[in-house]
Amino acid sequence: MLRAADSSPLSWARSGSEPPVTVPRDPAREAARRELSKRLYHENDPSLFERALNAFWDRLGDVFGAASTAAPGGALGLTVIALAVAAVAAALWWRLGTPRRRPPSAAALFDDRPRSAADHRAAAEAHAAQGHWNQAVQERMRAIVRSLEERALLDTRPGRTADEAAAEAGHTLPAHTARLRSAAHDFDDVTYGGRTATEQAYQRIAGLDRDLDHTKPRLTTHSAPTAPQHTRQGTP
Repeated sequence: MLRAADSSPLSWARSGSEPPVTVPRDPAREAARRELSKRLYHENDPSLFERALNAFWDRLGDVFGAASTAAPGGALGLTVIALAVAAVAAALWWRLGTPRRRPPSAAALFDDRPRSAADHRAAAEAHAAQGHWNQAVQERMRAIVRSLEERALLDTRPGRTADEAAAEAGHTLPAHTARLRSAAHDFDDVTYGGRTATEQAYQRIAGLDRDLDHTKPRLTTHSAPTAPQHTRQGTP
């Protein structure tokens, strides 16, 4: 039998009459480690992914716990703040749409089919009547630029972009510089940026088109050169 003074859990007796055999501490620990490392004891252990997921949720819980302590109103206040942020983000997404990167170089304003300003206006009005605001904005912007070319306020130059036309027209029509840039921006948004035009955007461009027709350009005046004065020489 085991001696009362022996407190080691890994002690065995060969028989009741023989002295006990005690396993040293280090070999016993190593034997226990080898035994517990067998697959039999780990069949129901969580996988690496499950352990990582549990650690993530524990960490997230700690973060929210700390935030709820610091936020006014505790957990309820934190919930209200989170809902407010989500509402603002949803409103911005609904208003601005999915952001898309504008290409580094915009394509030409006109295609290979030359048309007059009146043709572009008629096409714009036809699209607007059907509620096709993207096409209406595009055609009205083309009508503006074509009209300026017909009035010789812009030179007829193939390959010009809407931004270039707005910048050049602003030199001779300075009172409308900001509106011209805004119209070019709307044109680029619906043509290259994937945005959807609105009726209000079309009405702004159409109003600009009408105002430009009644605006006189600022002409650059150059002073006439002064005729050279000749010194009259007296007769000897």
